[in-house]
Amino acid sequence: MPPVLRSRKLRRIIAAYGINRLGTWFGLLALLIATYDHTHSPLAVSALMFAALALPAFAVPPLVARVEASRRRAALARLYVFEALVTVALALLLAHFSLPVVLVLVAVDGSAALAATALLRAEVARAGREERKGTPARVDAEAVTPSDPDGMLAVPAGAADEEIRHEAEREANAALNIAFSLTFVLGPALGGAAVAGFGAKAALLIDAGSFLACASMLLDLSPHIPETGADTVRSRLASAWDHIVRVPWLRALFLAQLVAMMFIETGAPIEVPFVKSTLGAGDGGLGLVLAMWGAGAVAGSFGFARLLSRPLEQLLAGGTLLIGIAYLGLALSHSVATACAAGVVGGIGNSMQWPGFISTVQQLTPERLHGRLMGAVESLGAIALAVGLVLGGVLVTVSSTRTAFAIVGTLAALSSVLLGRVAAKALTDDKNRARDALAIHEATLASSELEESAETRRP
Repeated sequence: MPPVLRSRKLRRIIAAYGINRLGTWFGLLALLIATYDHTHSPLAVSALMFAALALPAFAVPPLVARVEASRRRAALARLYVFEALVTVALALLLAHFSLPVVLVLVAVDGSAALAATALLRAEVARAGREERKGTPARVDAEAVTPSDPDGMLAVPAGAADEEIRHEAEREANAALNIAFSLTFVLGPALGGAAVAGFGAKAALLIDAGSFLACASMLLDLSPHIPETGADTVRSRLASAWDHIVRVPWLRALFLAQLVAMMFIETGAPIEVPFVKSTLGAGDGGLGLVLAMWGAGAVAGSFGFARLLSRPLEQLLAGGTLLIGIAYLGLALSHSVATACAAGVVGGIGNSMQWPGFISTVQQLTPERLHGRLMGAVESLGAIALAVGLVLGGVLVTVSSTRTAFAIVGTLAALSSVLLGRVAAKALTDDKNRARDALAIHEATLASSELEESAETRRP
């Protein structure tokens, strides 16, 4: 067992996350099927996907900042309770279906879901650090000054302690990634069976129950982060943005990830017509390819956990490259078997790419800003998904599915080079800044000691 998983608190958080992710599959499949049954319109289904997964990108950062500003008990659990209430409303709405109302409720629910996930990721990293006894946080509230608002020059511990904390964060993220990968495989199967056997309304109520279960398991978590000076949502967002501006390689990393993710997400709308029409494999073949992609994700998540000693930029770039190779493999596939093999490779890449990016961002960010930066990460993923879905649809319209996969595969593979270089520069710059801060800290201490010694020698 990895050291961080000895923490009962961390295991409980990961279990709650897994339950929530499973329930989310029940709700998403129920809404997709119910929307199509009521409208018989693929466009309506696309609008539902956009409202649920892409539109919330703009609401997540301020919502995360608002929750972090709240001193109310169980603020994170309240988000999950809110999701449960919205999901119950959606279940009741199925009897009198209204697409505009459904889209609004789904967008609201999606915003709460992404904000809760961002805050939960910050709590997972914090729980991982807490398990390493005697490793103080990178910065506390007292270390924040007007000249150093992120506390980046405060060095309460040595470089070795800092590395131990980063290692704990990566281990915690790896454990969360395993839970996500398992639900990625189990969720569609269980959710589809529930909708088929009990109906969309029952599946939505199961989803609501998962939110309540998750909330009950997280009642003791308080995402509140104290701030110095003005404490408003606007000021909290400004402090997060100022950090991104002052760390140029972090900003470059976000842009490089956005480019890579747009190409990665472009593959989803190409895969369905490729397997069903180009390969002529039908729904069964599509299900098999998707299942193999999920199996690869599970295998890759365990692989990521075993490769934590490798540099993060290698895991991040390697995961992106594997996805590009998978798309190129699909472009060359002439059977379901070879498409499944490509899917396994892509799934492994998926389970390395995203957690590698999250761990890198956390390492480049002071602890007090983790929640807000994770909110930015979730928003970036949603924006990339929106662009990728549109781009994939355009490529399939103007070219063959093989050509479309060849294009996005090549671009994803090329973006892995850019992403790896930017991540390496960002992490090297962070180490240099930490080293310089430590040198300044030690020099200040030495100067103080000399002054005190001089004072004691004066007659």
